[in-house]
Amino acid sequence: MDIPGSLQSIVYAPPAGRDRDMLSPSRRDFVSLTVTESGGYTNGKQRRQSCWRKWKQLSRLQRSLILFVLVLLLIGGIATYPGLSAQWGDTAEEGNGDEGKQPFVVEVKKEGRPLLPEPPSERRNPHKRGPPVLQSRLQNKGNGSELQGAEVKIVEEDDGSKPLISWRGAVIEAEQGTDPNAKEKEKAAEPEDPSAVQLVESRLEAVREAFRHAWKGYKDFAWGHDELKPVSKSYSEWFGLGLTLLDGLDTMWILGLRKEFEEAKQWVAKELSFNKNVDVNLFESTIRILGGLLSTYHLTGDALFLEKAKDIGSRLMPAFSTPSKIPYSDVNIGKGTAHPPRWTSDSTVAEVTSIQLEFRELSRLTGDPKYQAAVMEVMQQVHKLEGKHDGLVPMFINTNNGQFTHLGIYTLGARADSYYEYLLKQWIQGGKKETELMEDYLQAVEGIQKNLLKKSSPLGLTFVGELSHGHFSPKMDHLVCFLPGTLALGAHHGLPAEHMELAKQLMETCYQMYAQMETGLAPEIAHFNMQTGSAQDVDVKLADRHNLLRPETVESLFYLYRFTKDKKYQNWGWEILQSFNTYTKVETGGYTSINNVRDPKYPSPRDKMESFFLGETLKYFYLLFSDDPNLISLDKYVFNTEAHPLPIWPQAE
Repeated sequence: MDIPGSLQSIVYAPPAGRDRDMLSPSRRDFVSLTVTESGGYTNGKQRRQSCWRKWKQLSRLQRSLILFVLVLLLIGGIATYPGLSAQWGDTAEEGNGDEGKQPFVVEVKKEGRPLLPEPPSERRNPHKRGPPVLQSRLQNKGNGSELQGAEVKIVEEDDGSKPLISWRGAVIEAEQGTDPNAKEKEKAAEPEDPSAVQLVESRLEAVREAFRHAWKGYKDFAWGHDELKPVSKSYSEWFGLGLTLLDGLDTMWILGLRKEFEEAKQWVAKELSFNKNVDVNLFESTIRILGGLLSTYHLTGDALFLEKAKDIGSRLMPAFSTPSKIPYSDVNIGKGTAHPPRWTSDSTVAEVTSIQLEFRELSRLTGDPKYQAAVMEVMQQVHKLEGKHDGLVPMFINTNNGQFTHLGIYTLGARADSYYEYLLKQWIQGGKKETELMEDYLQAVEGIQKNLLKKSSPLGLTFVGELSHGHFSPKMDHLVCFLPGTLALGAHHGLPAEHMELAKQLMETCYQMYAQMETGLAPEIAHFNMQTGSAQDVDVKLADRHNLLRPETVESLFYLYRFTKDKKYQNWGWEILQSFNTYTKVETGGYTSINNVRDPKYPSPRDKMESFFLGETLKYFYLLFSDDPNLISLDKYVFNTEAHPLPIWPQAE
């Protein structure tokens, strides 16, 4: 409506508040308002009419171009609208002050560990004691921007100073490994299934109960002696040094059996003496006694065990006083003399090359290089020796001339097995710097694949046989079942992924060595059928049907489960533990090895509980059933061949 000239407008304004109810109906208040014409309204209408006339004066082509541009602008606006609306929406939500709505607040606690790792440039602690893999990984992980920066930095600094290892076309970084916490961090936020937690705890308790039962027999009938004879309720001596007790020290600690541990510690403090006129085997006393004491020292921090380790370590050193520096097999720890076996001047290759982890660690702890120098001289000689076959070594080496003997026989069983294990583990222990060890290991794995791997019938199981002067034998010791775990450990630390696939195949084979026996327990030695149409993959000769409570299969199950999280490995281990309880458990205490795994009615007990049943077998059962990856982390520790965990050396060393 047009408003000409001046307009007098009458507006009704009621009083505010409660007073409006007090007015009489006849009374009205008015406000007189005079609006003077300013010309704004009229001018606006005139401008609109002028624009329309100008639009009509444009040619049809000009109007079409203008409309086309406007349509393009409209389409562009629609395309950018979702991002803008999301941004505006977030801003509006943050600033929304509506009543009844509380602002969303994220509370960050400053106590404890930081949410993100400290940037590498801000780390100034030169005395960090963590394992080298974890240290290097923390320096390359953080938030997204840090990670990108670290990747660029690696490329820029890759000028030859960064240790790179080339193996037949494959490049392996010396610090390469699997992030031990990646999957665990993802799972940490997931709620745990109560039934799964209960299952884990029940299995762990079953292992603790098995250890307590074994310990009861040892304590009652063999206290302070080497090994329990549970059936006859007596004991046997080998070195007279309490082998079972020393071998089981760190197992008790890991299982949380503090009462039993304190009993054993008191015996070590008050009764254990190495000042005895007794011959001990260098290899066995190193892996069981020295390894057990070093491991227990690291787990507990108790200097008692380090002092005992120094004592036995120094007493074993005379074994290296040979013309070739290849050690003798036996040492008299009281007299300080050493000698080979009575029947030969040879030592077994596995024994002289499977004492390095322990003596190297003893040098690191004591600051005395003589221990490491002695054992690494052995490795350097073996590295250069002739007589290998595609990286595979013979079983014997002469202590006089330092040469291999009994050439032409190659096995991963007794007398050679842990040579291959310690090649890998020394490389890991030393921070992956000793490339000769890694190269020898990789060459040996290739030699195994080329010469010793075959398939059985009817299941097509992959097994490791033996080579004797060019002739293949389908014989596989139970000892060889260490190999799946070792292969998996290597793959975890950056070696070829195909090693993990081979590990899984061999793990299935080792499990079948148990599952195909009537007692559910594996024989000491198996022979595999290779003829098409065989009824069973595994054959066992009468002399090979014994079971010594060995740990190798359970050891590999532990590694495979730790790296894959495949529950079948735990279930296989549970089956094996049940079979041990059924056929080897002695009612009055302890477990016994048996003579016949094929006779469930009378397995024929041998009346001996080996020290490694407590030191290795039960320990690996416990670690297998645990879902805690930090319980002896495989990025912080490396196990010796008697299942005693020793620390991976800090990067700075």
